[in-house]
Amino acid sequence: MNVQRTNGRRTRLLRLVGVWLGLWPWAGVPLAAGQAPATNLTLTAAVDLAVRDNAQLQSLRAKWGAMQERPAQAGALSNPMFKYSGMDLADGGRWPNTDEKRFMIEQEFPWLGKRGLRAGIAAKDAEIMQRELEAMTRDVVMMVKETYFQRYALQQVRATTRQDEEVLQRMAQIAETMYATGARTQQDVLKAKSEITMLQQRLLELDAQEATLAAKLNTLLNRRADAPLGAAATPPDTGFTGNAETLFALAATNRPEVRAAQAQVARYDLERRLMAKENWPDYSLGLEYRNFGNSDDMLMLTVGIELPIWKAKSRAGVREAEKMKVSSQMAREAAERQSALDVQDAAFRLRTARRSLDLYRTELIPQAEARFKASETSYQTGKVDFMDLLESQRFLLNVRVMAAMAGGDLGMQSARLERAVGTELGANVKAGEPSP
Repeated sequence: MNVQRTNGRRTRLLRLVGVWLGLWPWAGVPLAAGQAPATNLTLTAAVDLAVRDNAQLQSLRAKWGAMQERPAQAGALSNPMFKYSGMDLADGGRWPNTDEKRFMIEQEFPWLGKRGLRAGIAAKDAEIMQRELEAMTRDVVMMVKETYFQRYALQQVRATTRQDEEVLQRMAQIAETMYATGARTQQDVLKAKSEITMLQQRLLELDAQEATLAAKLNTLLNRRADAPLGAAATPPDTGFTGNAETLFALAATNRPEVRAAQAQVARYDLERRLMAKENWPDYSLGLEYRNFGNSDDMLMLTVGIELPIWKAKSRAGVREAEKMKVSSQMAREAAERQSALDVQDAAFRLRTARRSLDLYRTELIPQAEARFKASETSYQTGKVDFMDLLESQRFLLNVRVMAAMAGGDLGMQSARLERAVGTELGANVKAGEPSP
């Protein structure tokens, strides 16, 4: 009876754990009936979480939202002014119960066009903040992808190293068997075991590196550094192709720094126009009601107009705006040149990374595998010594590790090219191989 109760409690506990894991945000896919909970972290999920939760992006997003409220403030009229005044005799009067009371309401109006220009300047400031947010978003996405693919490559290296440990265990068994028969010396066995120990030390170093990358990724996702993180499950995309002209055109259209510089040019053009209008006077309209006690009440309309006699101030403002516009135009040109340089450099590095990965996969790995198999056979027949076998095994491991790292580098260079262009590349660029 007690056993049945214990089993029932375990079943309920396992169900609760399964529900909790199903709701855990790091699950890569929804759970199907009878399916084990997913623990992998996809690249898309990591990027979406970073864009949503990253603290820097949340700060800039809130600031952008605040600046979007400024055009309505800049283009609004100032509050009207209500005035009350009473007039009485200086000697013998009945203040504050005076015989003459005045009530006045007055509204100031800027010259025609000033309100629209001020609202336009505030709108451009908000747009510049939006481009700053977009630039920071692209930076965060690039860092997430770089860290993700570094972690993915490191996990591949760790898996390859563990497989190689099994190969070394087999080599040690072969050496022990041949030592038992007198065909080989005990040194071969000791060398194999020493190599296994060094490989285990390497695995410890890889675990430490992976923990560091996981902490960095968690920080980008605005989570605690030691928060649990699923394994990187998305391999680098090796199918991107695009020509240089297409990439340059995309960068000119989408790169946030270029768009921010364009907004700056437009902003200071509006500023120049506003400063030019400062030579035109603002005015005010008022309505005054007078109560004279025993006399008839009176109503008076008032008009006030500014006298812009100090022209030097507005002229200096115009000159300042013109110079700032020229500065913004040069900044835009510099942003375009830097964008082209970043695109060219990133495209070249991406192309190099892809060719390196292809070289490892199509030539070096098959050659290293063939060399190791030949050495293993030759060692068992006594044609080569253990160091030759060990050297071929090390070469095979190094080639596989370098191939894994090249795959991670390919993903990183793709992320950097996307940052240089200012947009995702998969759905936007489908042309031929980039030109040098």
